[in-house]
Amino acid sequence: MNEGTNEGIRIPQNLLPHDGRFGSGPSKIRPDQIKALDDGGRTLLGTSHRKPPVRRLVASIRDGLRAFLRVPDGYEIALGNGGASAFWDIACACLINRKAAFGSYGSFSAKFATEAANTPFLDSPVLFSSQPGTYKLPLLTEGVDAYCWAHNETSTGVSAPVARVKGSAQQGALILIDGTSASGALPIDVAQTDAYYFSPQKAYGADGGLWFAVLSPEAIERAYAVESSSRRESSTRWVPSFLSLTTALENSRKEQTLNTPAVATLIMMENQIHWLNENGGLDWSTSRCRTSANILYDWADRSDYASPFVSDPGARSHSVVTIDLDPTIDASAVVSMLSDNGIKDTSGYRKLGRNQLRIGVFPSVEPSDVEALTNCVDYIVDRIR
Repeated sequence: MNEGTNEGIRIPQNLLPHDGRFGSGPSKIRPDQIKALDDGGRTLLGTSHRKPPVRRLVASIRDGLRAFLRVPDGYEIALGNGGASAFWDIACACLINRKAAFGSYGSFSAKFATEAANTPFLDSPVLFSSQPGTYKLPLLTEGVDAYCWAHNETSTGVSAPVARVKGSAQQGALILIDGTSASGALPIDVAQTDAYYFSPQKAYGADGGLWFAVLSPEAIERAYAVESSSRRESSTRWVPSFLSLTTALENSRKEQTLNTPAVATLIMMENQIHWLNENGGLDWSTSRCRTSANILYDWADRSDYASPFVSDPGARSHSVVTIDLDPTIDASAVVSMLSDNGIKDTSGYRKLGRNQLRIGVFPSVEPSDVEALTNCVDYIVDRIR
């Protein structure tokens, strides 16, 4: 740690959190996950992903996720290369038949809608938009065959409910939910979705570069039908192998990926899933995140210089917490001073451009460290205002 900050503020050791990582992704990685990497250094790292040891690792992850997320019978767990952003393109290629409707209420929910708008063989999407700090879900819309939104908008700290759009089943439409910063931290009934997809660098405490998706029988059937029709001579749709959901699914059934995955990410994710399940599964994990989030929201409500950015308590995220600071307090200065004292990744989402803190409270983060963070912010603000 530096001897001081650019303002000469050094937070007393007894106020500091035990671990100062509060990133909204990549998130904190537990020491036991690093030990798992070391243990796998000679048996897994640097070995073929198509051989039994790594395939057993993938099987363990899929089995662990099935238990953790309470995956219904008939649903399958697929994984592939590229992260959740790649899954947006996969969905455009393989799951949206002609037209999708989107809830668009932040940077990441908007990006998926933009991908669909830029896909030449799809009709223009229907957008249900709202201002940052709120959410708006898509409504039943004629001609739509997929409804899409984010369970948690990472950029703003808004969580949205996940339930099938009324009438969508009769319409034959799929429900595609981005769970990247929600899965493992927020309650979910995956039976309310047809594709619940995420990458592992948030609640699962690993690095990025992979996507996982819980797929309903209807989503699987749609993917096979769409990809089959794309191979007809008259089709204008192109589904490259990298974006083929059926290819990813068939490889997943063999406990592997189309291309070489980051085996270190798989090792860390498997360790995290075991830890989550051993401690009580999804109920334990979501309760722990809720505790940490409420420490921050309660602190901000009591503060004379901080306030929750999301005004509706029911929409406040329990995985990524956004706190506005009074204009007289420079949030970037607070973030810099926290960083100089070993407390990392508390800055607001850059494109949102608000004077705020954004704090990841995923399961690996100790609630006691969140409490310590609030004391450290108070300590800094008391000395700069």
